[in-house]
Formats: sequence, C-alpha cells, structure tokens
Amino acid sequence: MRTRLSINVIGCHAEGEIGDVIVGGVLPPAGATMMERMIAMERDHDHIRRLLICEPRGSVARHVNLIVPAITPGCAAGAIIMEPTEYVPMSGSNTICVATVLLETGMVPMVEPVTRFKLDMPGGVIEVTAECEGGKCRSVTFRNAPAFAAVLDGALEVPGHGTIPLDIAYGGMFFGIVDAQALGFQIVPDEARDLAALGEKIRMAAREQFEVVHPDFPNVRGVSIVQFAMPFNGPGNVARNTCIVSPGRSDRSPTGTGTSARMAVLQARGLMGRGDVLIHESIIGSRFTGQILEVRENAGRTTIIPQITGRAWITGQHSYYLDPEDPWQTGYMLSDTWGVTPTLKQ
Repeated sequence: MRTRLSINVIGCHAEGEIGDVIVGGVLPPAGATMMERMIAMERDHDHIRRLLICEPRGSVARHVNLIVPAITPGCAAGAIIMEPTEYVPMSGSNTICVATVLLETGMVPMVEPVTRFKLDMPGGVIEVTAECEGGKCRSVTFRNAPAFAAVLDGALEVPGHGTIPLDIAYGGMFFGIVDAQALGFQIVPDEARDLAALGEKIRMAAREQFEVVHPDFPNVRGVSIVQFAMPFNGPGNVARNTCIVSPGRSDRSPTGTGTSARMAVLQARGLMGRGDVLIHESIIGSRFTGQILEVRENAGRTTIIPQITGRAWITGQHSYYLDPEDPWQTGYMLSDTWGVTPTLKQ
C-alpha cells in the first residue's frame, strides 16, 4: 500500500448529526488566534476538508472537526469545524462531539461525576461541563459565545414564494429563521426533501438581500443556515425546528447554534428572559436543551449568553489514506445528493 497521507478519525454523532473528529495525521494550521487558524485552514489546507467530506470518502451529511493545541491560556484544546460547504466559528453539535471524543479517548482526563474544561474555538472560548459515569460521557453542557438578533421581521423576496417574513440571528453563525407552519410544514421526516429545497432558496435570497456582518469577525457575514421553526409555546416547553445545512439537507440534531440564535430572537421579542429554557426538538425527534444564562447590553447591541445541553456517541474509528494514483484525490460532488449549490460559500 502506498499513501500520501494517513488521517486518523474518531466517528461521532450528537443527537443524530455526524461530527467526526480528526485525532491524528493533520498538523495545526498557522495563526495567532483560533479564528486566524480557521481562515488559514480554509485558505491553505482545504484539501483535508474535501478529502474527508466529499465523496468517495465522505458525504454531504458529515462534519469534520480538527483538534489542535489551544492558543488561549486555560483551554484544554482547540478545534476547527469543517462543514460541507464552509468553515464556521462555532457549532453546537460539533462541540458536543469534540468534547465527548476528548473525554472518552483520554485526551482530556475524565473526572466523575463532572468534568469541566474549556475549548478554544474560532468564535470564542467555550466552557464545557460534562456529566460522566462509568467511563462514559453521558451529556455535554456548554456555555456558548454571545448570540444576538440582527434582523426582526425582515421582508424577504423568494422567487416562486413571494414575500416571507425573516428573522436573522447569530448563534455561532448567522441563521435565517422562518415560520414553518406559515409555509405549510410540520417538520416531519417525509417533508425533508421539500424543506431542504426551499431552505436553500431562502438562504440564497437572504444572502443577496440582507448584509449581516459579525461586529468582531468581519469575515463572518451572510446567512449560513435557514431554520424552519414551529410555534414557540413559552419557556420550558418543547418547540420543533429543523435547520437546513448548505448545500441542502436537514440537520439531524436540533442544532446548538440554531437554538442559541432562536433564543436571541425570542429574547429580543420579549418572549424569553434570563434563566428561561427552550427545549428544541429536531426533525428526527432528538432534543437539545437551551437556556439563557445572561442578557447583556453593549454598544447599543443586546446579546444573550446561551447554554446548550445535549448528548453524543462515538461510532467507531477509521484511518483514511490517499493513494497517489487515485484520480479523485480531492473528492467530488454530484447534484443528486449535494443539491444545486455544492461549491464553497455560495
């Protein structure tokens, strides 16, 4: 066997969403901050993402996380999140996968019944509290970076659908949030294809019509994900949602950053406050529990500090090789599974 590289990956999913973790074979990219490392990974080493996420080795349903040494003092490790079409500052399901893999492989020492540590992420330092028992990470709770509402009741023109009310909020990336019921959906599995197709239309329209930029990270701009949200029935109750991950599929988990973004919108509308809880349910029935820990005012902007709790499970391990004679060394994408917008950052 000949190979140009060997990458070791631990398979993992958080409430149904795949968030595999690279534990060997890839060196950390250059950068003085985790955001700079994320940018360098995308600019200089995107062949790693393509190799592992594109066919024939990966799939549109996969995310991959690279474990790197932390830069910020006091953090146990850093992570760079690679999604099917972009690199994102933060992801809830991927954070839960990373924390679970770090603990269950011994990369971070497990302390029972509770292990606490910090992760250095491009979007900020994330505080993790893991419930542990019998050598197993039973659940992960993380304190997310600040989330905020950017647009409320925006008028979005979507070809073939007229004007749709749109909220936009940041929870780790920018989410466009729409009313699922008003669009004729109940967010059940047999609607998944129609949700994905419409979600991509809404995302592309939102990127064209609304210019949103993170105040601290000018490279983080535009709607990345569209969230179809069922009615909110008050704090502490279950609300169903699905988030359409580019290039067009439902997130199998309830989406931690999406839960954070929705809580920011609900707080901005006066429907949630400090200490209130939102139980978010996914299209497959899995759940994350979100809570607003703090509400802050800074330079005229209201932000919330969200907390998200969920579970992850390790599914296996794999070593990926690259035969120098393989004609598809950077992978490929076909529209039957990757939809009509498969390229990076459409």
